[in-house]
Amino acid sequence: MAHRHGAVGTAPQADPLRRLVAALAISVVILAVELVGGLLTNSLALLADAGHVFGDVAGIGLAALATWAARRAPNTKRTYGLLRAEILAAALNAVILFGLAGLILLEAVRRLADPPPLADGLMLVVALVGLIGNLLSLALLHPHRRDSLNVRGAYLEVLGDLAGSVAVIVAAGFIIVARVAAADAIASIIIAVLILPRAWSVLREAVDILLEATPRRVDLDEVQGHIRGIPGIADVHDLHAWTVTSGLDVLSAHVVLEPGADSSTILDELCRCLSDDFDIEHSTFQLESPDRRRLEGVSV
Repeated sequence: MAHRHGAVGTAPQADPLRRLVAALAISVVILAVELVGGLLTNSLALLADAGHVFGDVAGIGLAALATWAARRAPNTKRTYGLLRAEILAAALNAVILFGLAGLILLEAVRRLADPPPLADGLMLVVALVGLIGNLLSLALLHPHRRDSLNVRGAYLEVLGDLAGSVAVIVAAGFIIVARVAAADAIASIIIAVLILPRAWSVLREAVDILLEATPRRVDLDEVQGHIRGIPGIADVHDLHAWTVTSGLDVLSAHVVLEPGADSSTILDELCRCLSDDFDIEHSTFQLESPDRRRLEGVSV
């Protein structure tokens, strides 16, 4: 059996982690401000946006968790360290977001029929604070959005939340200028609709990873074709690919060699193929002789 992998626990640069933590702190402040502001102003849109920001806090927190977990050394009991903790937390986060979106939609429909009085001036101020906070987080994460997968994910989380902040600001404007009280409920529905696709995407990806489904970006038929095309390889079977955590896909396979094939040369070519053509750095191959493959097909 041959094995080839990149470093599972490679320590990332400290600066991206510091920026993630700073963005997380800003999002927590925004969450607290909008939650208190929503209660004081009776604005469902602010409370809905606080729920949206909660998703950002969870998303950025997961990115920071993944960056931290990658630094934790694996051991004999947890050979991948704590890398799966990110996936478990993501699944829980998605379930919570579904619940929040459902509650927001139910309350918004009720308020459309009977809009309550709102402190619209304070509502606008709180929404502007949220917008400014999101812009600060974007400025923090922008320099490393292309260098780190986790920072890029957090950057997109905050970018998505801008739509929620803008929706609340527009709703407050309509209430102040046109006295359209239903604008608060309409903005809440918009924010809930923004939450649902994201929650579904996170839950679907987390479940796929926990069930060790083939990564969406990997076409096993194509991988099999590439492997069979390497000179000296007669066949490939028991081909599996799965994801350990975000950004870490792994693959294993049994490879049947032709008579006289050089195993070291073929192993190097297999590793090069997986790394260069499919961006899979962690792969395990069991090299087999044709005789062994024939014996495996015999029933006793």
